[in-house]
Parts: sequence; C-alpha cells; structure tokens
Amino acid sequence: MRVPVVGHDTRRRRARRRRVLWTGGELLVTVGLVLLLLVVHQLWWTNREARRGAERKVEALEREWDTGQGPATAPGPQGTDTPTTDTDTGTAHGQSQQSTTRSRQPSWSQAYAILTIPRLGLRVPVAEGVSKQDVLNKGYVGHYRGTQQPGQAGNFAVAGHRNTHGEPFRYINRLAPKDILQVETEDAVYTYAVDKTLTRTSARDSGVLRNIPRSTVHPSRGYTTPGYFITLTTCTPEYTSRYRLVVWGKLVSMRPR
Repeated sequence: MRVPVVGHDTRRRRARRRRVLWTGGELLVTVGLVLLLLVVHQLWWTNREARRGAERKVEALEREWDTGQGPATAPGPQGTDTPTTDTDTGTAHGQSQQSTTRSRQPSWSQAYAILTIPRLGLRVPVAEGVSKQDVLNKGYVGHYRGTQQPGQAGNFAVAGHRNTHGEPFRYINRLAPKDILQVETEDAVYTYAVDKTLTRTSARDSGVLRNIPRSTVHPSRGYTTPGYFITLTTCTPEYTSRYRLVVWGKLVSMRPR
C-alpha cells in the first residue's frame, strides 16, 4: 500500500488558504458588527436623544412663556389678519388682533411654538426653518420659511422626520378628518382640524406649500379658495426620502394663551 507524500510546498499553500479564509471571516464578522452598531445608533440612539432634547425644549418654552421671558423675536407687520372664534359655530373669521396675536418673525432655527397632536400623543417644538442639522435632526418640527405663521391667513407649513432623529411625524398617515392639530405660541393657542391627506407626491411638489395649497403633481388634490391652513409634510415610504406624505388641516379656533 502506497502512502501519499505531501510536500512542504503543499502544506504551506493549504496553511495560507486557511489563514486567508480565517482572516476573511473575521473581516466579515467585524463589518457586520459595525453595520449593526450603525443601525442601532441610527434607529435607537438618535431617536432617544432627539426625543429627550425635544421634550426638554417643550418644557423650556412653557417655562419661558409662563414667566414672560420668551426669546426675543423681531416684530412683524402689525394688523396681520388672524382668526377669532365664533362661539356658536366654531368657524374662523378674519379680524385684526394686534393686542394678542401680533405677527413675529422668529430667528433662524429658533424653537418658538409647540405642536400637539392628541391622536398621536405627540407634543413637539416647532422651530424656524427646515435645516436637518439645526432643526429636524434635533427631533423638532421645522417651519417652512416663506409660508405663514400660526393663525395667519394662508398656509402654515411644517416638516418633520418620519424615521430616526425623534421621528415626530412617523404616524401622521394615521390621522383622519377632524383630528385635532394644536399649535401653541407665546401669545395664543390655534386649533386646526385635519381635513385632507395626500398619501404620496413628489419631493419637489412645491404646490402643497402655497398660500392656497394645491398639488402641482396631482392638481385635483388641494384647495382652490383662500383660508387658514396647516400643512404637515414628511417622507414616504418609511425609511426612504423619495416621496412626500402631506396632511392638510383648517383652522377652527383661536384663543389667547
């Protein structure tokens, strides 16, 4: 019976293969762990930190308003039409309210209002601008500069993350007509009621932000007459930013804070 002879070169080649396979396996495991940590950071840690920061900001705003030490804002044009409440019908009527709801222009990235959505258990700061770094990634809702302020005639339009960084707008797809959207400022509390939802439109559909909001991609969706509107926008589908989900509401009441 012949015994196969294994030369030194053959043994060395096999040893090198084993080392290469072992090193490759270690690299794959390391890469997998790094990716897992990144996912955990993005989906859990950023949410946790942003939510805590947003909650603290809401509490800080409430303290500032209660003590009359709110952040300085530049006064806007006085006499801006703002709605008052008809106690019989609950409908909004334009009327100048210079004494209690004077228009102000918040500083860039400054949190100056609180959005409350009871159906979602949401209470989140509203800041000026939609910068990711300075506003949205903090877990705040951002006001589109160039759209109206709360309670003004026209369109008060805001954006928020649907996933990660606090994801305040993750479940706005669950909102139904007549659900309440409440915006509180230093001067007043504005109550809107959900009216319509546009489940998907282009990220470039600027029509949804106009004073009379109306989709340029889906012209049959939106409004044709002036009013007091609120617009909520976020990305859709979840974990992508390809399209936008839009929820519209109409102002139904206002009361001084």
